Amino acid sequence: MRRRGKLLILTGSLGDGHNKAAQAILEAARTYKPEMDVKVVDYLAWTHPYLHEVGKFCYMQWVKSLPSLYGYLYRKTRHETTLSHMFKRMKSFSTDRMLDLLAEEAPTEVVCTFPGAAAAMSYLKCNGLTTVPTVTVITDYTDHSYWIHPGTDRYLVGAEHVKQALLLYAIPEQRIIVTGIPIREAFTQSYDRDVLRDQHGLMRDMPTVLVMGGGHGLIGKSFKSALQSDELTSPVQFVFVCGRNEKLKQQLQEELGGSNTRHRVVVTGFVDHVHELMALSDLIVTKPGGLTVSEALALELPMMLYKPIPGQEQANAAYLVGIGAAVEVKNAAELTSRLLEVIANKSVLQQLKRNAQERHRQPDVLRMLDAILATEHHYLPVQDGLQFSYANV
Repeated sequence: MRRRGKLLILTGSLGDGHNKAAQAILEAARTYKPEMDVKVVDYLAWTHPYLHEVGKFCYMQWVKSLPSLYGYLYRKTRHETTLSHMFKRMKSFSTDRMLDLLAEEAPTEVVCTFPGAAAAMSYLKCNGLTTVPTVTVITDYTDHSYWIHPGTDRYLVGAEHVKQALLLYAIPEQRIIVTGIPIREAFTQSYDRDVLRDQHGLMRDMPTVLVMGGGHGLIGKSFKSALQSDELTSPVQFVFVCGRNEKLKQQLQEELGGSNTRHRVVVTGFVDHVHELMALSDLIVTKPGGLTVSEALALELPMMLYKPIPGQEQANAAYLVGIGAAVEVKNAAELTSRLLEVIANKSVLQQLKRNAQERHRQPDVLRMLDAILATEHHYLPVQDGLQFSYANV
């Protein structure tokens, strides 16, 4: 018999990665498990309907304006410490709102692509308020204590080293499955580069660099100066994706579109065909968010990671540089020199592509869905309702 059920996916709009992972799971479930009912809910919008936009804005400004402080707190709470326990014990959601959501949706499984949602589900489970099997999908190539909660029944991770890190938290091995970070199926297909360049009005024979991450502080004055530098002598075709940052899009069109005759510059806003732009490019310059780099890895697109923010971005960058699928640049001067080095040397690009193909595990959506549907509730509250432990299986 075909198994019927209701899959509830909880995400959060701090950055795009959590939402993109949720949408990838939704797409995979509709394709490979069409008998299932699936719904995605923004946990932040549901639990904080009036404040989540303000909170999101403040978080993004904090990360961009005080990255060193963000990195300091990230490092201090990466493992289970007094500080991390203090943060995890701060209940930042409405229990009634969460219970209303579970009652309204009546899910047979809950998947969390956002750590705050995983914390909320763990609280409910450990206090005996629900027994819904709960799966956490970690959306970066690293571990952090804010993803780890005693009410989580299963963890899906992007790489073997993340699994090994989670084992140090005394999580039973059978509850950690390496599936890859979920990405949309469009990023797993093969494409004809020449056809795509023709479709998007780009030159077939010009080195093409895709630049993404403008909405997250990547494209500043120093970045634009580097691209306008006389040191970048070889003509390059740049495609800028500014997302929903209309101000940046207008600035780039004014400053780079008409004044720079050596290079060809194409500026776009939010697009739903990023997979095509990646497939037609020779290199991507980006911030190392977990989902963006996973999409690039799947398409074997060489990466140049520009000024990763301390925290999960630095951890993602370390993984990618370690497997030889990316190079990291720390400032605008280095950006210019490394662009020259990589674009002018096809053998470097080919080696980056081969490393992505050989040393990175591609996402397995069927294994991911099977793991979600096979998850069972294993966690029980103890008597005092405050301290919890993994049950033996």
